[in-house]
Amino acid sequence: MKIKSQKDFWSGVMFMAVGIAFAWGATSYSFGASARPGPGYFPFGLGVLLALLGALILFSALTIETDDGEPVGRIAWRPLSILTAAVVLFGLTLPSLGMVVALPLMIVVSALAGDEFHWGEAIASSVVLTVASWFIFIWGLGLTIPLWPKFIG
Repeated sequence: MKIKSQKDFWSGVMFMAVGIAFAWGATSYSFGASARPGPGYFPFGLGVLLALLGALILFSALTIETDDGEPVGRIAWRPLSILTAAVVLFGLTLPSLGMVVALPLMIVVSALAGDEFHWGEAIASSVVLTVASWFIFIWGLGLTIPLWPKFIG
């Protein structure tokens, strides 16, 4: 069998591997029932959906012809490092600085990974995503995520 798109092939393999790993990891938690799902219900479902998406992408990589085979390029280490650092920074700052500071900080640092950084776009994204995150996670789901920095209260 010939790989007709290397990019799609390897992204399909990656999606399938991550999806299977999440679904498998979720089996150690209680599933509950559809009416009262347990902690393993949602990650298992997402893992299965991600693995199915990966299988679909993998199938298309093996069946749909491309002009040049879409070879995989070099790994972009700078953006990968910046995005990883932004997520680690968010995890470290959330407990003490709260979501109002940690989330915009992560978004601005993440925006630095791109080729076209604009302060206005980064700040607008920060405001919209912080408000949406507050609305969904704190107000809607009632999660106990610190909103403000500890020194404010």
